[in-house]
Amino acid sequence: MGKFVITKDAKGEFRFNLKAGNGEIILSSEGYSSMASCKNGIASVQKNCVAGIEDQTVEGYATEKNPKFEVYKDKRGEFRFRLKASNGEPIGTGEGYKAKAGCLNGIDSIKRNAPDAEIVDKSAE
Repeated sequence: MGKFVITKDAKGEFRFNLKAGNGEIILSSEGYSSMASCKNGIASVQKNCVAGIEDQTVEGYATEKNPKFEVYKDKRGEFRFRLKASNGEPIGTGEGYKAKAGCLNGIDSIKRNAPDAEIVDKSAE
């Protein structure tokens, strides 16, 4: 079972990571100025994680409507994804993967783990 872990960074911003049952981080958020905004971000992941996949690594790829997972290659040539909400704003990003299959497995893990994931607040630690 996955969990959302909320932390506070050195700038005082709240962030969350979605961790799979094995403890691996599968999605990371941007910084939020308040706990309420951070929790809204988590709710948005839970709502939008059923989104389709837009594979931008394929020539002539089909553009998906938001919400969507965008799969792309970064400057180092690794496969990455970002989850965008229905308004087109990014909600979270995945780590870099050497193979596209690993990237797609990360998205699948979010779809399985996010909807029922518990929220753990470690922002005071």
